[in-house]
Amino acid sequence: MNSQDQENRLPRRRVLQWFAAVAAAEGIALPAALAQATKPGVTGYGQDPVMAKSYERGEVWPLTLTDLEKKATVALADLIFPKDDLGPAASEVRVADFIDEWVSAPYPQQKGDRGVIIPGLKKLDGECQGRFQKNFADLSDGQKKAVCDERAKGDHFFDVFTGLAAGAYYSDPRCWKALGYAGNIPSGGAFTGPPKEVLDQLGLEQTVGGERRGD
Repeated sequence: MNSQDQENRLPRRRVLQWFAAVAAAEGIALPAALAQATKPGVTGYGQDPVMAKSYERGEVWPLTLTDLEKKATVALADLIFPKDDLGPAASEVRVADFIDEWVSAPYPQQKGDRGVIIPGLKKLDGECQGRFQKNFADLSDGQKKAVCDERAKGDHFFDVFTGLAAGAYYSDPRCWKALGYAGNIPSGGAFTGPPKEVLDQLGLEQTVGGERRGD
């Protein structure tokens, strides 16, 4: 395996972390979904990963996206999550690799999303070819934005794509700044309960250390 292949490997543990994050955001019972592929009589084109084993990208199930679809995925994800002062671009945290893994998995939710994402990517490139004689990934940033502004409203493909991209993007600590989330860090002092303004809004009282807040 050459050095480029080594560099392009996506650790299996990272894929599973992504799946868990997106599944939690979407309310999907991921452990049950992962178990489904090993049940007798259930068919698919991959087996559940053994958690203690290391896998190469594409080894557990064949990856679905073609090179053109992958390029469109990278470009669209970077348009949604560009590099700025709040975080890296989607391509820097490999959002497109996650989407490729997600739509390639043989479970019901992922198969359903595959039926939305792949036709949507093909349609996106087709429309861009018709208008600009170029695929989406080869357009200027202004052209990409114009195409997406026209299509994004009420388009199920964009809703699904954005949800998957966001789940993958915000599962990376490098992207938390945009959410104002600092992660699991020491608070720097004793916890004194929720702010008084919040409690007042809810009509609640908080007792901390045996005393009412505000006393």
